Amino acid sequence: MKIYTKTGDKGTTALIGGVRVSKHNIRIETYGTVDELNSHMGLLRDLFEEKKVDIIEIQDRLFTMGSLLAEAPDGSKMALPQLADTDITFLETAIDHMDAQLEPLKSFVLPGGHQTVSHIHIARCVCRRAERLVSLLNEESGGKFSVHLAYLNRLSDYIFTLSRYAAKQLLANEIAWKPRV
Repeated sequence: MKIYTKTGDKGTTALIGGVRVSKHNIRIETYGTVDELNSHMGLLRDLFEEKKVDIIEIQDRLFTMGSLLAEAPDGSKMALPQLADTDITFLETAIDHMDAQLEPLKSFVLPGGHQTVSHIHIARCVCRRAERLVSLLNEESGGKFSVHLAYLNRLSDYIFTLSRYAAKQLLANEIAWKPRV
């Protein structure tokens, strides 16, 4: 089988289940953003190997999420992996483990301080964008993507905590944001 099919040359693509939609369809935008986040997580795995096991698990869950988002609204005959509340609990446990090693957060922090930390913050922003898109799909589908939404919300918390944890491990300076009021 060739990698190119030419079926998308006119701006459409198929969802799992065979339904063809425009490439600018909200589902395509959403699972594309989840895929972008997954790529950023791969970069983080390469840059901050200390959390490699966590990140591989997260990447697996993001692939699962992408496949579920790529399914036609009426479903498909294909058995797809699922997200579960235990996936959210995994993130919470990892957050708690990192957070226990950090100073309490007293203000917002400016992204940056080290290249790795900056990449982590970019991944957090992409995660929040994915969350906004899943929120729209969840609303339109009557709550079908509520676990996805909760997962992404917790994942953005994980990624933020990872940025602080990485800053500490890399001896990077965290700069507190001081609003000028």
